This record gives sequence, structure tokens and C-alpha cells, in this order.
Amino acid sequence: MAGHVGPLVIIGGAEDKTGECRILRRFIHLGGGKDARVLVITVATELPIEVGTEYIEVFEHLDVADVRTFDVSTRDAANRESAVKMIENATCIYFTGGDQLRITKLLGGTRVDAALHKASMRGVTLGGTSAGASMMSSTMIVEGEAETNPRVSIVNMAPGMEFLDGVVVDQHFAQRGRLGRLLSAVAQYPHHLGLGIDENTAVIVQNDTFEVIGEGAVSVVDAGMVSYSNLDRVGADESLALCDVKLHMLPEGCGFHLRNREPIADWKAWSHEHSKELSP
Repeated sequence: MAGHVGPLVIIGGAEDKTGECRILRRFIHLGGGKDARVLVITVATELPIEVGTEYIEVFEHLDVADVRTFDVSTRDAANRESAVKMIENATCIYFTGGDQLRITKLLGGTRVDAALHKASMRGVTLGGTSAGASMMSSTMIVEGEAETNPRVSIVNMAPGMEFLDGVVVDQHFAQRGRLGRLLSAVAQYPHHLGLGIDENTAVIVQNDTFEVIGEGAVSVVDAGMVSYSNLDRVGADESLALCDVKLHMLPEGCGFHLRNREPIADWKAWSHEHSKELSP
């Protein structure tokens, strides 16, 4: 569970942008409150102007005075000094939705990539929704079939941006019936926890734990203690057998200890008792 010191706000997509905006308000609070300097990175989308403008309006409505957008359409752009300076100036950085493979393809290994990791290590808050959530982990789901039983062929995996080790994140989870593909992912990477995050729901990762906020739930799939799997003897399109997989359903008010692989039923009480563990 390494790779970050600053908080990570990982959102399952379709976050509220017009009502209370509780998740986005929490992101701003973690990133400096009224003094936050928000940088919205639109690299995942093919409509950077439209998406960037939408988020500028949302964050300005939430009383953030300094909001900027940053799009990268080439790897050359991701290696410019001006791009690095924008990241160095931000107190919180937000990745929009789109295509997570665009993020890794255009940013992976660049100066912007290095600057983002340095920013996280010095305490800057990173947030991401939908594709911006999937890319947070070291191994990410690129695409896959929904509403089907687990099979190797229904999910494609690729390296993520490595802000959070030891997990695989899937988004729009309950709404798009993605349990089968998350099970398929953790069957192939049983050392990783699977985090299925519903829409308008987020995990707030601080050190080795996360808190759940929002209107849905987070499904944690743990294949670490699987007693039987037929992964090594079935074809890509044949059904997987998995015995003794753990599944935790965590709505708002709950949390999870990532290193210990243990759910936290009462986040408020636990965080009060372990407040030092939540400090960078």
C-alpha cells in the first residue's frame, strides 16, 4: 500500500455536480478548502474543452477561486516544463472520466507522470472519476463485459498510473453489473483487492485505509484466501470456479483497512480511535 502520502479521492463516476456535491466538496476540503488551487486534467476525454469547462463551472460554484484545466493530446506536451509547473502549483488535482488507457498512454513515464507522483508524495490531494478512478491503481481494468459470469475473456487488464498499490478499481459498479468482471480480474491477480465503486460514491484513501462516502456502496472482493480456482485449466471463454472468495459491501459510514484486508464497520468510531494513522 505505497505510492501516495496525500489523500486519494476515487469516485465511481456520475458524481453529483448540481446538488449538494458532497464528494466534490470533500475533495476541495482535503485539497485546501477556500485556499485550494484545483487543476482539472482532461486527458481521458476526447472532449477536453467541453468537459474542462463543465468542471470549471462546478468548482467555481463551490467557491473555489483558482481552477484551471490541463489537457494533454501528445506525449511531447506531457514533457513540457509548463505542464510540470501547473502540477507543482496545484493543491488538488482531478482526473475526469473518459478512457483510462488514454491517461496511461499519454502520461505514463513522462515528466508529468513524475510530477504527479511527487505531488502526491508531498501531500497533494488526487481525485479521479470513472476512468480517472480506474487508472489510480497499479493494475487497471481497461475494458470488459458486464452482467455475465466470471471468465478470463471478459476483462482486459493493463498497467495503471500506480498511485495506489494492491488494488484493482472498477467503476459504475452496481449500475452496470460489473461483479463478474471484477471477480475475473482478481482471479487473475489474487494478490490485489478488487474495489467496485458505485456511481456518486467514493473512497477517500488516507495511508492504509479508506472511508466510503456517497449514495451507493463499495464492493470489496478479496481472493487472497481462495481455496480452489480452476483458472489454470480452463479456456478463456469457459466459466471460472472460485471457492471462498470474500465479498464486503460497504456503504457510507464504513471503511476498510487495505493492508490488513479488514472492513471497518463504524468509520467514525474507528477514525476517532486511530486519528494518528490518518495523518500523513
